[in-house]
Amino acid sequence: MSMPDTKPANPSFSSGPCAKRPGWDIAALRTDALGRSHRSSLGKARLKEAIELTRDILGVPDSHLIGIVPASDTGAYEMAMWTLLGARPVTALAWESFGQGWVTDAVKQLKLDAEIVTADYGSLPDLSRIDMKTDILFTWNGTTSGVRVPNGDWIRDDREGLTLCDATSAAFAQDLPFEKLDVVTYSWQKVLGGEAQHGILILGPRAVERLETHQPSWPLPKIFRLTKGGKLISGIFQGETINTPSMLCNEDYIDALKWGQSLGGLEGLKARANENAGTLSAWVDRTAWVDHLAADPASRSNTSVCLKIVDPKVTAMSEDDQRAFQKKLEKRLAAEDAAYDIGAYRDAPPGLRIWCGATVETKDISLLTEWLDWAFGEEVASL
Repeated sequence: MSMPDTKPANPSFSSGPCAKRPGWDIAALRTDALGRSHRSSLGKARLKEAIELTRDILGVPDSHLIGIVPASDTGAYEMAMWTLLGARPVTALAWESFGQGWVTDAVKQLKLDAEIVTADYGSLPDLSRIDMKTDILFTWNGTTSGVRVPNGDWIRDDREGLTLCDATSAAFAQDLPFEKLDVVTYSWQKVLGGEAQHGILILGPRAVERLETHQPSWPLPKIFRLTKGGKLISGIFQGETINTPSMLCNEDYIDALKWGQSLGGLEGLKARANENAGTLSAWVDRTAWVDHLAADPASRSNTSVCLKIVDPKVTAMSEDDQRAFQKKLEKRLAAEDAAYDIGAYRDAPPGLRIWCGATVETKDISLLTEWLDWAFGEEVASL
């Protein structure tokens, strides 16, 4: 086919950091907190506003605390693991690379008694076999596999253990049943397109109780410490961060949150992601050379959509050659400024990963599909 005439207005389809919101301009950010102490009344007020907007849009119940913590989602999740685990056995679920990372932390670093429940890329493990007497580690949406848990029905209300949910690619795009989630973490850089290096840690009452009654057997770095004298440091959840945050990044997050509010909050943000993912899926359904990595439509992500190339000329190649073909496809699209950063994650099977979160425009997804068909045709013709 001939090269398409029109390019996406924003060719950024990375799964993190993700595209900025439509119309974003750094001039729209407040700057009065810059150069001020984050512990000043102004600094704490701006951090607290980010927390309050988060609660409002996500529908976080009053029973749960929200804190801004260092080191993105990774820092938030590891903070939860290092401070909460060790009181009882652990079940760690892994169906993609980040879930596998939490397995490594639990088994090799913390040396916990853990049952590992896994599934191949594109599938979910059998959630019915999970022992609710254990602490459960899992990702809600597998960023590198495009597979999400469809709901929280598998988590029992009478569970004895804690549920620690990495929701970094799900928050603001999918429903999170907070009554079933004792810990939720995510990063600003995903669905809302915020800047990286800051994480959100949400703790339910059962997690707080564990913090105040359980002393880990391992040393805790300063940036992981959530208690003092056996009591929760409540200021962390009121805008008094553990270490110095970027006030500019916080302003950027507030800007994104207010944009989300203007869309109608969570429902509006979900609708945009669903429309994007639906547009991409409709193209997949009518296109012979590509398919979803996630086999079951019920567990397909509406944010980090992962695709596999199924054309026989490509599937006949070795995995290394398939990956090389993928990279040529990526480079061709990037050279035309039609799409950036759409290759599969390095640990995932060869293929494509296209971000469909709320900051992406559906028109750009539609235009992208035309460029994908063109680039694929060009690369196949060169074999």
